[in-house]
Amino acid sequence: MTPERFRKLCAALDRRQPDLTVLAENVHKSHNLSALLRTCDAVGIQAMHAVSDDGAVQHHHRVSGGSGRWVDVRVHASLETACAELKAAGFDILAAHFSATAVDFRSIDYTRPSAILLGSELAGVSPAGAALADRHIIIPMRGMVASLNVSVAAAVILYEAERQRNTAGLYAHSRLAPEARARMLFEWCYPRVAAACRLNRSPYPPLDFEGELRRDPRSRP
Repeated sequence: MTPERFRKLCAALDRRQPDLTVLAENVHKSHNLSALLRTCDAVGIQAMHAVSDDGAVQHHHRVSGGSGRWVDVRVHASLETACAELKAAGFDILAAHFSATAVDFRSIDYTRPSAILLGSELAGVSPAGAALADRHIIIPMRGMVASLNVSVAAAVILYEAERQRNTAGLYAHSRLAPEARARMLFEWCYPRVAAACRLNRSPYPPLDFEGELRRDPRSRP
């Protein structure tokens, strides 16, 4: 762990947005899942939520590299339980869904706790998802096609959220609880050591100011 690498990891953690997330409803294609994870990481999302009835999301996240290492994926058994959990945590559910009540995605205040609900590649947001959402949002389409690819739509919406949050100063300081930040920093720096600690149910060893593991003074040289 070089000091430069450690500082980069710290800076990325300090820009994480715990009250911005994506809820993917039965998005199965691996390239779309990869793109969603990459965009989530790029705008500072730490946890993406997903509803998967066939295990595709768990499998993809387990084998994916790159951005899959930096973004947690929380898989729910049903859309109802996912939305209930997010609403209980104070999130607005914003469904990317065309309806009579849908508004331009740029008119939404994304500095509020926001969960962007995205539907499957073919069917879009389900009727159940549309009913559970607090608002429906659309991306204006000026050509012949009716919609964007799910991962492209996510990027467009999330970068509007990033713009608003950056203007509001929400990336200027760490918004993670100190305990959560320390845990995630260790897992980012030393994923194998963290896995061994979890397996042995032992606490993570402390890090020094350059990201090196602190030596236990009781241990032998």
